[in-house]
Amino acid sequence: MDQMHTHISRQFNAELEDIRSRVLQMGGLVEHQIEQALEALIKGNTEQGEAVIMNDTQVNKMEVTIDEECNQIIARRQPAASDLRLVVAVIKTITDLERIGDEAEKIARMAVRLAGEERPKNNYAEIQAVGQQVCHMVHDALDAFARLDIEAALRVAREDQQVDQKYDGAMRQLITYMMEDPRTISRMLNVIWAARALERIGDHARNICEYIIYLVKGKDVRHTSLDQVEKEILGR
Repeated sequence: MDQMHTHISRQFNAELEDIRSRVLQMGGLVEHQIEQALEALIKGNTEQGEAVIMNDTQVNKMEVTIDEECNQIIARRQPAASDLRLVVAVIKTITDLERIGDEAEKIARMAVRLAGEERPKNNYAEIQAVGQQVCHMVHDALDAFARLDIEAALRVAREDQQVDQKYDGAMRQLITYMMEDPRTISRMLNVIWAARALERIGDHARNICEYIIYLVKGKDVRHTSLDQVEKEILGR
């Protein structure tokens, strides 16, 4: 009986490890989607933008597959405590990753629309600034998930404030362009949509960091200030 229990336990651990690695695989694809969408926008590369749009179905399929696997684990294994938290955190994380993929697709669509228009002298520097910060956030959030590192998760979550500041600065700049030259309004509205998509990606990356804290500490920190979270979780 003990031998059978050990076998089942080992199998269960392998299943849990599998869904974790699948999340990171999905995260890697989503990261690539953001980077490609940004590059398509900045360089005016229509083909690259269309490739991102096409690949979004792959992101969606991965979400469905992982979600099904999680549901099967819940039905078969009836996990408890930290095992259950892992499954819940995975389900929540893949939802945010899928939404990040959707935002990357939006940026790619804007890139395709803007490719045929006159390019600004600064080559969309406002978008590049927000985009670089957001790419780092997503990468670091996934790294924190891989290592179950709550300190890193808190650091990444704090970066969302910087993304918001850069987004606000970009919006002010883009509105100024439209006021100075009304001919740019149509083009700038597309750029604004792309900037908004990046800001939303930052929000989703922060969500992932909150799920890591929930997974490790068993505490739901949504709608809680980061200062309060640091005090309660890290005792600072």
